[in-house]
Amino acid sequence: MPRVLLLALLSCAALAAPAAASVSSPSTWDVPQQRAAMRAGLLDRLSDGRFHGERPLTGGRLAGALSALGTRLAAPVILTPPAASPVTVARFDALLVAQLGLADVAAAVETEAARAGLRPPSYFGTEVVARLLGLRYNHPFPAGEAIELDPTDVITRAEAAWSLATILHFAGWEVPSVREQLASFVLPGYTSAQRSALRIAVSKIGMPYIWGGETDQASYGQVHGGYDCSGFVWRVFKLTGLVSSIRGRTAAQMAGEIPTSARIAWNDLQPGDLMFFGSAHFRSRATESDIVHTGIVLGGGWLINASSQGVFVQPMEGWRHQEFAWGRRVL
Repeated sequence: MPRVLLLALLSCAALAAPAAASVSSPSTWDVPQQRAAMRAGLLDRLSDGRFHGERPLTGGRLAGALSALGTRLAAPVILTPPAASPVTVARFDALLVAQLGLADVAAAVETEAARAGLRPPSYFGTEVVARLLGLRYNHPFPAGEAIELDPTDVITRAEAAWSLATILHFAGWEVPSVREQLASFVLPGYTSAQRSALRIAVSKIGMPYIWGGETDQASYGQVHGGYDCSGFVWRVFKLTGLVSSIRGRTAAQMAGEIPTSARIAWNDLQPGDLMFFGSAHFRSRATESDIVHTGIVLGGGWLINASSQGVFVQPMEGWRHQEFAWGRRVL
């Protein structure tokens, strides 16, 4: 791998990786979170006295977790899958979102994306909400990426414990904040080209963050399908054949291969534009150290990118505004 690509991917990965326990095995990578879930009565050990974080979470165990969580939240318990049925990541996230009282928000997000012609997958709304809440964990490169999960994969007990422990540590503002943020999820009208690109982007919601990843399946030396920030852009525009003008694979290369006169300012961004982030200023030279992240404008004040929560949707505010360098129009 060229050194310039290695440096850029390391920068993008550093932006995405949370400070959490390192992976030791599929069973024990999050022992503190497993213990927290057990102490709270959300999950328990199996018949042999071990937690077995590597095993699939069953509907029965999830039902118990939701019941206990409902008691803690003083909220009615929602319907759960049959006891013996496996639970996918998307189904698990949907049930947690509903138990947190945000099912209506997720449904509104799904409806709005469909209205805008983006053909979202059935779990788009709940994955947008779950990942804004920070319920997923980004396994570190390289040891942890083999145990990453797609939205349609069966969730493990360890992954479930991470999400449940995250909720246990909510300070109280998280759920109202997500509700308030997504109240403004209103998408604009799109051109045909914008809609084609954003349909691809939206279809990848919930795919894990994978260092160097640019496909849904393990390939090009990757141990699991998924995307890093520039790999996501590369997939949406380059590998699909929608755009030929993008030549560089890294965020810095994509940002630097256009003249300064072609750069797009914040107030001029349009759906489908690329956004570049880092310490660079609008007229700076793009380098691998000062352009460290990229995403795609979804519109209506939202962007879609691959970062700490995998492929997910974020509001264009806060650090995204502060660290925005410039944009690029590719459509």
